Amino acid sequence: MPARLLRLLSLLQSRPEWSGNELAAKLGVTTRTVRRDVERLRGLDYTVETSRGVSGGYRLVSGQALPPLLLDHEESIAVVAGLVTGAGGSITEDSSLRALEKLTRLLPTRLGVRLTALTNATAAVSHRGTARTDPALIARLALCSGEQECVTFDYRNRAGDISARRVEPHSLITLEGLWYLLAFDVHREDWRIFRVDRIDRLESTLRRFVPRALPAGRPEAYVTRSLMNAPYRYTAMITVPLSADTVRAKLFAPLPGEITSEGPDACTVRVSADNDEVVAQYVAAVGALTPDFELDAAEAVHARMRTLGEKLSSV
Repeated sequence: MPARLLRLLSLLQSRPEWSGNELAAKLGVTTRTVRRDVERLRGLDYTVETSRGVSGGYRLVSGQALPPLLLDHEESIAVVAGLVTGAGGSITEDSSLRALEKLTRLLPTRLGVRLTALTNATAAVSHRGTARTDPALIARLALCSGEQECVTFDYRNRAGDISARRVEPHSLITLEGLWYLLAFDVHREDWRIFRVDRIDRLESTLRRFVPRALPAGRPEAYVTRSLMNAPYRYTAMITVPLSADTVRAKLFAPLPGEITSEGPDACTVRVSADNDEVVAQYVAAVGALTPDFELDAAEAVHARMRTLGEKLSSV
């Protein structure tokens, strides 16, 4: 597209409607030229509606075909990150792979470096559905990890307490629909795991660091083991006569725990939290999939489930 046509398209995308006079003034052309350029956009499958009036009005709307997209650099990275995170950190679906390859060929060199950092810094343990973390945030963390830059951010822990952190980012892991950052905490002088959706006010310090040796061979193995061994006040083990994939597909939200396959038609679901009410909610969600489940949990969780069962039996 000529530069003026790209500028016109960008203007039409920036707000719901423009008058012909406004577009002409922005582009430095006549309203007649605006009309001709609008026709050229329509020829490229952009649906531009025209309203009647002295100067006329133009509005870009959804059409029947997919026209060329106009994205800035940050939007391009967000799209790429969305493709990666949508596949759980591993592009395996044919449609995602094709889209990623097409976009990669069009990216400037600087953005190609960011894409490489994103794909190299991510790994999937298990995944169901799209991770709910902001793809742009994941892309920024991956870039800092690839370029070995220290970052700072505010972190909200399970209790809701917020603390300032300065870390050396190493890897991004997706597990059961949640993203985790594995990093070395500079002030605490130890490795830490952060849920990315609890990170706020992320900033790069622009200071490089020398990568440290991981305490485990693979980052995903370290994250999985650490999360399994983390201390929680309440834990429920649910034995379900369904495959692990079936349970993952049917649950409406990520679990605060893990799903372990016990065979083609059985799995164990572990749910952990510091609140028995939260654990009971997830037990109920898993139990709703099949009545033939076994529950091993604290008495507080069993009590909540009995109360729920009595209430449901009287409905």
